[in-house]
Amino acid sequence: MNLLPGVLAALDLPAPFGTPAALGGPALASLRLTGGPVFASPLAVGDCAVASVAACLVAAADLAHARTGHRPGIALDTAHVAAAMRSEIHLRDPAGNGIDGFAPMSRLWPAADGWVRTHANYPWHRSALLTALGVTDDPGPAIAALPAAEVERRVYAAGGLAVAARTPEQWRATCPPDAPLVNLTPTTHAPALPASTGPLPASGLRILDLTRVIAGPAGTRMLAALGAHVLRVDDPNRPELPLHALDGVIGKASTEIDATTAGGLRTLDRLIGDADVVVTGYRPGALRRFGLAPDRIAERHPGTIVATLSAWGTTGPWADRRGFDSLVQIATGIGWAVSPDGIRPGTLPCQLLDHATGYLLAAGILTALARRARGGPATHVRVSLTRTATWLLDQPRGTPLPGTDDAHSNIDDHRVPLGDGWTGIGPPGLLDGHPLRWPHLPPRYGRSPATFLSDGMGGNGQAG
Repeated sequence: MNLLPGVLAALDLPAPFGTPAALGGPALASLRLTGGPVFASPLAVGDCAVASVAACLVAAADLAHARTGHRPGIALDTAHVAAAMRSEIHLRDPAGNGIDGFAPMSRLWPAADGWVRTHANYPWHRSALLTALGVTDDPGPAIAALPAAEVERRVYAAGGLAVAARTPEQWRATCPPDAPLVNLTPTTHAPALPASTGPLPASGLRILDLTRVIAGPAGTRMLAALGAHVLRVDDPNRPELPLHALDGVIGKASTEIDATTAGGLRTLDRLIGDADVVVTGYRPGALRRFGLAPDRIAERHPGTIVATLSAWGTTGPWADRRGFDSLVQIATGIGWAVSPDGIRPGTLPCQLLDHATGYLLAAGILTALARRARGGPATHVRVSLTRTATWLLDQPRGTPLPGTDDAHSNIDDHRVPLGDGWTGIGPPGLLDGHPLRWPHLPPRYGRSPATFLSDGMGGNGQAG
């Protein structure tokens, strides 16, 4: 756990958790870590995974202390962390089958001078990819005939997603990291949080979740396990994929709002006013036309904590691009860093950038809530997949150590029912010896009322 002190220092947690010096004493003693190494990799995948979840739990314990005066003890099993980092592939239907998370055109392709990774899970991204390359089905020959950088340029210009493989050095030369791992910026004065209304650190707090796919939903899902009422909002014109429509709403209510209509905008503004935290996972600036830019929210709703997740960060030449974990791995040089042969880029053993960033997002939100509970200002929390990628790449490398691949561990130890015969991975961690649990079964996607219900429940509480 050598990485944890640095993460907690980035969060600026108050004593005894906030500084590496303090972490030599009672703080680490309150964190009980069990299990061995996870994820065999030449990069510190397991360490970053465990550190991100541990930081989230430490921040949760600090919020509990700020609200109640009691700081719960924390326990974390590394095998459970490994399972949680692959939660989307461990979903099982009543017959024991999973859901394929990648479409056939979301893959690595050889280009004329290198490699290109495309992402075409959503039908509109698939259409843009084919249009950009002037083909109707297989894009392989068109990609093979073009330089990788040209494929990237054409596809992004058409609204699709394609990234040329770079080395870590090439990435840093054009996009050096310019922000902390978890960026916490004070915004407006805020009244102290109300007293806790339940047994968990975030009990009674309201989170408006405007995120998609894995990273944002994983972070807000963890907040639900820690007691928050989380309402996820999706655009009915861009429905979520089946995998994420289940995995991304666990523990939450789920509704749809069309923000392009006047009525939808009014509903969204009402929900922002009701929320303690607003979490967005779209490109910087993409939500400004709906009044959802962080500065606009702070102006209209003083005291609201805003958390923003992006793929490529908020500054630099890539800031306005769409992106996903698999693309960021290739762009930042992770693909070459884990290549088994130096000929073809490799991939991480899990979508670490998504999941670790999600837990770091949750840690930042919990830290911001603790600040408010102590009478501090509201905070703008920012994280990005690329910043998590550089954090991973900054760790010492070496010969891959024997790690416990969760495919060979007892996943059923961490599996929980989700309703309608579905099962998935439960939230990692224990507080005061009690395992965290999802507060309720997943609702029907998009069918909850557009309101924060008193018990956090939405829909009919069934998966599917």
